[in-house]
Amino acid sequence: MLLARIVGTVVATRKDPRLVSSKLLLARAVDPKGKAEGNYLVAIDTVDAGVGETVLIVSGSSARLAVGMKDVPVDAAVVGIVDAVDVAE
Repeated sequence: MLLARIVGTVVATRKDPRLVSSKLLLARAVDPKGKAEGNYLVAIDTVDAGVGETVLIVSGSSARLAVGMKDVPVDAAVVGIVDAVDVAE
């Protein structure tokens, strides 16, 4: 599971028919303090997340098990919107 911030959307006019009407989001991994780190990735939205929100993303076979994604060609899925991150130091 990856902690990330949504930084944009992706529009694809031609895509697999099983992805029609699915929202694609551009996300960037963040550390627990919210500092951007790592690469960008495209994830399918299953929780109606928006730009600027911190989210939880699953990838690989876990992404295909997300709600409504069985047998859909996805490698990353947004499965949660984070309200807060609390780190004990």
